[in-house]
Amino acid sequence: MFIQTEATPNPATLKFLPGRTVLSSGTLELRSREEAARSPLAQALFSIDGVSGVFLGYDFVSVTKADGEWQHLKPAILGAIMEHFTSGIPILRDEDEAGDLEDEFFDPADGETVATIKELIETRVRPAVAGDGGDITFRGFKEGVVFLTMKGACSGCPSSTATLKHGIQNMLRTYVPEVQAVEQM
Repeated sequence: MFIQTEATPNPATLKFLPGRTVLSSGTLELRSREEAARSPLAQALFSIDGVSGVFLGYDFVSVTKADGEWQHLKPAILGAIMEHFTSGIPILRDEDEAGDLEDEFFDPADGETVATIKELIETRVRPAVAGDGGDITFRGFKEGVVFLTMKGACSGCPSSTATLKHGIQNMLRTYVPEVQAVEQM
């Protein structure tokens, strides 16, 4: 098994591509050993000193480090991912737990506007940030402000504010005049 790695815009996060499906639907961000109990793979990764976050996407695993150097962490992470995939153990303890389960909020009268916002995020934003080892999901729309959640490599990335304000906000304002601002939750 050959696992590729890619740098992300967040220097504390590295993207691992095992060459097979990780999660068949949705994404899952795990930020602690306790949350990692949902996934045997995440548990193995959190057992490595220095790992502070795991993000599971369709075909990648992003790992965030709290401390340590990638040159020391990377071999242990590669070993844990390879061992997990060759063992045949499922990624999640309960496959039904995957996905973005956070509640959304918006006025039902804004339903058409929200549908357009969500479509733009799905087709233009999420594929781009997945390429960087992260994800951005819609959380809500209120009084002209779009609320998004940044996950994986996007969470805590030095360039995330620029992505949010200059990239996503400008794009949404262009296509959806009702959008005045974009904020991270």
